[in-house]
Amino acid sequence: MSDASAANTATAPTHPGLFISFEGIDGVGKTTQVNRLREYFREKGCSVTETFEPGGTQLGAAIRHLLLSNAEDSAQVSPRAEALLYAADRAEHVHDVIAPALERGQVVITDRYLDSSIAYQAGGRELSESEIEELSMWATGHMLPDRTYLLDMDPRVSHERLTGEPDRLESEPDSFQNRTRQGFLARAAADPRRFCVIDAAQDVDAVWEQIRTDVDSLLESRHLGGREQSSTPSETSSGAQRK
Repeated sequence: MSDASAANTATAPTHPGLFISFEGIDGVGKTTQVNRLREYFREKGCSVTETFEPGGTQLGAAIRHLLLSNAEDSAQVSPRAEALLYAADRAEHVHDVIAPALERGQVVITDRYLDSSIAYQAGGRELSESEIEELSMWATGHMLPDRTYLLDMDPRVSHERLTGEPDRLESEPDSFQNRTRQGFLARAAADPRRFCVIDAAQDVDAVWEQIRTDVDSLLESRHLGGREQSSTPSETSSGAQRK
């Protein structure tokens, strides 16, 4: 982990909300657990913003099409340009969705965040990890989640779960997927205070139980449990629909 990441890990949150991200390769069940967690927080009276990357803003929806479409023009995006597009999407996402919700004291749950860029671009694409991390931290104003749930699984197994036409990243070969998985695991090993790694090959309910138990400890430590619903309703960010 770079010095920048280490420094930010040690810094206490400066906002009144709670920021949670879900990470992992495609097909590990992130969306299922995001949905469960959103409803769990709502049951506890917390105001929730659920969002995702790429595509959680109007600008992000256009960037998502460029990045993930299997169209011939998008398939030619170079690795460095790809990294810059993800950073642009994330900068807009933080500015328009994440930071305002956290300042309102909401719980923000995002399906993917900056660890995906580092795992996919530095791991999968084999770009410089330090450069990708510095770019991501600059784009977000050095904003890191309070907790990151990494759902881990063998790519050969997780990709069997995918339905529909694979996008550009899902179509990458096994070698790319394995490097990406190892990139995620390396991130988690370097920042164990933020990451909670869960074996996604388990039953869906078993995965959820581990998340719920950890979330309860977060709520207790941040004194968010039982908070009354704020004047801003629970919301889901607009834009392209994630898989």
